[in-house]
This record gives sequence, C-alpha cells and structure tokens, in this order.
Amino acid sequence: MCGIVGYTGTQNAAPVLLDGLTKLEYRGYDSCGLAVVHDGCIAISKVTGRIANLREKTEDGRLIPGVTGIGHTRWATHGAPTDVNAHPHASNDGKFAVVHNGIIENYMELREELLRKGYRFESETDTEVIVHLIEMYYAGDFRRAVMKASARLVGSYALGIVCTDAPDTVLVVREASPLILGVGVGENFFASDVTALVAHTRNAIYLEDGELAELTPDAIQVYDCSGHPITKKISRITWDIQAAEKGGYDHFMLKEIMEQPRAVEATITPRIRNGEIVLDDVNIDLDNVNKIVITACGSAYYAGCAGKYTIEKLCRIPVTTELASELRYADPLIDEHTLLIVLSQSGETADTIAAMKECQRRGAKALAIVNVVGSTIAKAADYTLYTWAGPEIAVATTKGYTTQLTVLYLFALYAAKALGTIDAKEYKRLLTILRSLPKQMQAALDMNPAIPELAKKYHGSPSMFFIGRNTDYAVALEGALKMKEISYIHAESYAAGELKHGTIALIYEGQPVIALCCNDTVTEKTMSNIVEVKARGAEVLAVAFKDNGKIVSLADDMIFVPKVDRLLCPVVEIVPLQLLAYHVAKENGCDIDKPKNLAKSVTVE
Repeated sequence: MCGIVGYTGTQNAAPVLLDGLTKLEYRGYDSCGLAVVHDGCIAISKVTGRIANLREKTEDGRLIPGVTGIGHTRWATHGAPTDVNAHPHASNDGKFAVVHNGIIENYMELREELLRKGYRFESETDTEVIVHLIEMYYAGDFRRAVMKASARLVGSYALGIVCTDAPDTVLVVREASPLILGVGVGENFFASDVTALVAHTRNAIYLEDGELAELTPDAIQVYDCSGHPITKKISRITWDIQAAEKGGYDHFMLKEIMEQPRAVEATITPRIRNGEIVLDDVNIDLDNVNKIVITACGSAYYAGCAGKYTIEKLCRIPVTTELASELRYADPLIDEHTLLIVLSQSGETADTIAAMKECQRRGAKALAIVNVVGSTIAKAADYTLYTWAGPEIAVATTKGYTTQLTVLYLFALYAAKALGTIDAKEYKRLLTILRSLPKQMQAALDMNPAIPELAKKYHGSPSMFFIGRNTDYAVALEGALKMKEISYIHAESYAAGELKHGTIALIYEGQPVIALCCNDTVTEKTMSNIVEVKARGAEVLAVAFKDNGKIVSLADDMIFVPKVDRLLCPVVEIVPLQLLAYHVAKENGCDIDKPKNLAKSVTVE
C-alpha cells in the first residue's frame, strides 16, 4: 500500500521522481525517500511525513544529482513511520538500493538467515531483507542477483532496484502487486500507478506476476520467471493528465464528487446502442447461473450491497454480498452454477483477488467490475467491465463507488432482458431512467446549497447514526463510511427496523441521526423510526424527495434528492451524503484527500 516510481534517462532523476511521488502520495504518506545513482555512489534522502518535506530537504531534487533513480512514498506496515524505516533501503556495501510495495511474508526467516551471515539491519521493515539478499547473491551479474533474491521471497512485491555497477539501469520485479512501465524516448520509467507516468509518456507496459524488467534510457527488456526474454505489448494510456490534477478545487475529493455526473455518463453512454444495453465480451451463460455472489472490500462492498437489490429484483436470481476478506477464508457454497461479481476500483485489492481465485477454483465464473485497465483482477477474471471513471486520487472513493453501482445497474437490466424476467415496457422505462442518472446526480448537487451550513451545525458531534431500510440501508452503509473515514467522527449505519433491538439505547439528547427516506416502499416505516429517535432527543437530518411533505414536517433538517425509481436511486442518493462528509471534514480541519492511517489501494492483507 505504498507508491513507487523510477527513472533512467538524461534528465536529473530526482525532480522527475519527486513529481511522480507527488502523484502517488495518495497511496501512502507517512514517509518517503529517493535513491539516485551518481559518480559510483547511491545518494539516499529520506524523511518522515509528506513529499513536501522531501522537496524541502532536497531543494526540489537539486541537491541529489544523477540521471537514474528510484523513489517511494510509504504507508507503514512493518515498523513505525520513521526516517530509518522509510524507503529506499541500501545494502551494507552501499552498492544497491531498493524500493518495495507489498509485504514479504517470510521476512523473519530471511532476516535470521542474513543476520547469521553477518548482514546488518538498520530498520524494522520487511523490505530490508530484499536488498541484503541481492547483495549476498551478487557476483557481478545484477539481473541474476535480483532474480535469485526474488525467488526467495514469499508474499507480494513490486520492486525497484538500482546498482552502482550499472549506473544507467533500473531493475523491477512484480509479484501480486501493481507495476507499470512507462516507455519514453531516451528515457524510461516505472511506477505503481499510471498517474505518475502520464505527464511524461502515454505508452505503458503492464507487467505480469513473476516478470522482471530491465530499464535503460534506450531500451526496456522484460524477462519471465526463468530469465528468458519475452516481448510485451505496449498499451496506450487514455487518461487525461488534467484528470489527475485538482483543476481549481481545494481537494481532489471535492473535484471527484463534482465529476460524478460526467463519470457516470461515460460509464453508461457507450454501452447503450439502439435502445439496447450492450456489454461487449460478456458472454455469460445466465441460464446456467442459479446464484450470484458479489464480493469486494470497503466502499466497493457497499456498492455491491446496493446493487444486490436491483439484480435480485430484476433477474429473480438469489444474490448474496460477501466481504472478500471473509469469503477468502470461508468454505463457500460456490460451484460452476455460481456467478461471482468482483468489485474493485484499483483492481489490485489483495483480499478481493484471493477471494476471486478461491471461487474460480471451485468452478465459479468471475465478472470483474474495475476502473484500472490491465489490473490484476481485470486480467484474472473471466469477464471484465471497466467503469471508465478516470483516475481517482482522493483516498475516500466517490466516483469509484457510483460508477461501480452504475455498472451493476447496467448488468441487472442486461441480464434481466437476457433471462426474460423483465417485459419490454419495464425494460424501456428503467433504461430511460438509467440514462437520466447523470442529470439527476447533477440535480442532487445543485439542489443542496445549504450542505456547508449543515456541516457547521453537525461537525462537532462525537458520533452520528445513519438509518434506512432496503436500498436506503445500503446507502446508509456507504454514507456512514464516508463520514467516519474523512471527518474522524464515529459514524454507524443501522437498518432502521433494528433500532428497537438495542441500538436505540445509544440515542441521547442532540444525537445526530441521518435518516434516508428515498425508497417509497418503506418510507412510512422509516418515518416511524424517525419519530422514535426524536422522542429520545435526536436531531434528525433526513434525505428525501422534495415533495415528501411528511418527512419535511418531521425532520429537523433536510437534504433533498430528485425523485428517481427506488431500484436506481442509490447512485443519486449517495451524492449529497458524500458532500456532507466532505464539508464536515473541512470544518474539522481534517486532511480530506489523505485521511490518517488509510491508503487508496489496499494491496496487502
């Protein structure tokens, strides 16, 4: 859950690396560092904290000359976030330096072996064993030493390594952790995300597990796990560089909230042709499917919870949602008649990858819904649907969630039509509503100018409850997560019907309760829950359609959303809750784009 970047060419490497690390800082931001080869030595500079501290220490890289180097921004796993534990790590003889994203599971065993052989360890990290292994195996052949060392590693890793004996060469290795090569002219790059590359090149090579690449200014050569040269396809990065910039907004999160109507439009429009949903390359034998399992982590899991209702209602197939971190260790009742739907923004979520592989082993076909082209999940799945949300930089997902949910809606309608569980009139009606979602999302943003003022009222609350029923409950799950992860306010979501089964004991005078009331089949029931919590002193902020006078008369405060069919409403309903969480966090002075202790892409268990 770190960001790594590397460069070899004719420019001074340090400024290029710093620029790349700045783009990757959302992947980790508790420490960072650079290693640059120059005049037979490796100069290393490391700091605790943000990239800005490293820029200041190195005077924007001017203090570290050299045209070949590697960089790292860290989210700590092994060892506290200190200068010593920050990457890069160097060998005892100073000949090698390494950066690493991932976790080495057998590092203690390797560490003990290396200590017995006299190698000194400076840090508490699992990564340091890698550079000492390379030193141990080095006999004049840089690539061979790296291959021997990586063969000893158990776990996940994306590595970047430099060596003083090969001053214009960077070696990289991938195993279960994202790594992308940037192909330039007279210069070449690597990074854990294309956002670090697009300012320099649009040509990319996506490494597979077990592959090693040798980068020099004029060439890239990729090798398989046996050391044989292989030819790799060069892909074109289509993301716009402006999409990875703030574009005048105070935070990436606010920008990405505001981008959602356009992102959902990009998800929907290419997939509707001549009044029909067309999902290219998704040739699932739905008649052979008797159960659908949706698995994911975090917000992607909550997107699955919301999408479950629509798929089950339209397709009449049982749908369950499973946390990937639980499913991977279960003994699931999954077979060749199960369709597994896998959700992940990055396509690199470790638990989700493991859960998918386990279900495929049991015979299930996997349909992946991901944002990042060429990601591990996208390539390992049997079928893949991209969300086309563009780069999402803020750690707290917004457009990643809404585009995932939109793809689930597309799939639900597509599958219902294929199965014959929806008639032509209803299909056309829901398709029309689906196409209107971007406009309705924009309306949800436009009709709530009072949200910053509501944030001023509620930002000092020690806790909040989000309640709802059915699809409203699914949205409550994501609304509470957004609030807690960026504002640091304790926020919990509860099925409104469960209040009397214990939760209502936690209601106190002035307790904020956010009540979601957009599913018209259960609104009356939720209203009774609003009455219950208000009788115990709660302050109720309701989310409802503007014409719902009963809710307006009951609630203390209101957030409005345009009226949308209950099966598709969650994708609109969540937008003002994202905006509320943003403004509450802003009132609390939180680091909105980079919440404490969180990282964007959870590539380790």
